Amino acid sequence: MQTHFTPEQLRDPDLREANTILRTCVHCGMCTATCPTFLELGDELDSPRGRIYLIKDMLENGRAATELEARHIDRCLSCLSCMTTCPSGVNYMHLVDHARRHIEETYKRPWPERMLRGMLAAILPFPRRFRAAMTLAGLGKPLGRFIPGQSTTAQRLRAMLALAPKSLPPAQKLGVLYPAEGERRGRVALLAGCAQQVLDPEINAATIRLLTRMGVEVLVPPSAGCCGALTHHMGRHEQAMAAARANIDAWDEQGIEAVVINTSGCGTTVKDYGFMFREEAEAEAAARVSAMAMDVTEALAKFGYAPTRPAPGLTVAYHSACSLQHGQKITALPKQLLQKAGFTVKEPVEGHLCCGSAGTYNIMQPEIAAKLRARKMANIQRIRADLIAAGNIGCMTQLAGDTLPVVHTVQLLDWMAGGPAPAKLAAIVQPPATPG
Repeated sequence: MQTHFTPEQLRDPDLREANTILRTCVHCGMCTATCPTFLELGDELDSPRGRIYLIKDMLENGRAATELEARHIDRCLSCLSCMTTCPSGVNYMHLVDHARRHIEETYKRPWPERMLRGMLAAILPFPRRFRAAMTLAGLGKPLGRFIPGQSTTAQRLRAMLALAPKSLPPAQKLGVLYPAEGERRGRVALLAGCAQQVLDPEINAATIRLLTRMGVEVLVPPSAGCCGALTHHMGRHEQAMAAARANIDAWDEQGIEAVVINTSGCGTTVKDYGFMFREEAEAEAAARVSAMAMDVTEALAKFGYAPTRPAPGLTVAYHSACSLQHGQKITALPKQLLQKAGFTVKEPVEGHLCCGSAGTYNIMQPEIAAKLRARKMANIQRIRADLIAAGNIGCMTQLAGDTLPVVHTVQLLDWMAGGPAPAKLAAIVQPPATPG
């Protein structure tokens, strides 16, 4: 694609990167075939190619974003399916992240939207605030159906209450250091995360149990927190960078060989810290952290996961989170580990399409998110599985609520290697017989 940035514009490292990405695109349109929003809406401007033209025009002309750019780029899930499809290697992720920041800094949204986005950014990345908010939302959940009207704000408020769980699991206070059992074979840091700590703390507990049984010492630095993904994808650059900077400081030069991440949306962002900080004082430290970042399945493969229980006789519908398959290019490994653990693993058709979670997307774009969820669940139901396994808390929350239990992959692997059966499987797993 031909671009016309001025030499002065190209002195800006972000615009220089955008120019490189734009010139990689040959506008072939192959991305439209795998873009969930284009498949649902049929609008060229809701496809990667259409959004690239909007971004090019906005950045090249050095102008503020308008409602048009905000509307169509807000509808982008950042699922990155287009990057898997693209034959030219266009780094759409970095381009759309730049566009989101530009929109946030130059476009004044309607006040209800500004308030909601500000509230989400102030609550979601902080576990204590999020727990308090979810407790209140759980109490108000029955009132959702009484919110009148079909305005965007009304739809978003109803979606927020619908996503809130009726009750939360008890909080689990994390320690700082979990020693390896037996001979120490490695030392890693675990990203404890933010929303996941509140919605399903057993995911971290299963990760720690499993790694320590495998001889891996697990460090959970209290100064590490949210990875920054939620605010990064909202265009709130400084808030995202502050969160990432705290993590870099917590993990760098701690004598660890990996940063283990059990929420794939976070993993995609942490693996991109090197790029995010390429012009910052922390560039070298960020690059080191990015190089150490591993999805939990990568860490389990590295340290030689092996089950110790007999096969459970269960069929798993494996949901491949977009951030894992498209963002990190991890596709076969989770399925291989589940099969090694004795599960029958099946994938739904259209497995490359997003479920509609995408961080805050299922709140901010509830109508599209609901359509994508319905499409995903219809494909999963055709498998006739016993449960759904996924590696991302956002997807798990989005897919919950039907008859099939939704469990994190690491919880299943922990169970088959000596850990407890996931509580969500109580209805389909027989407890062990009590000796007579």
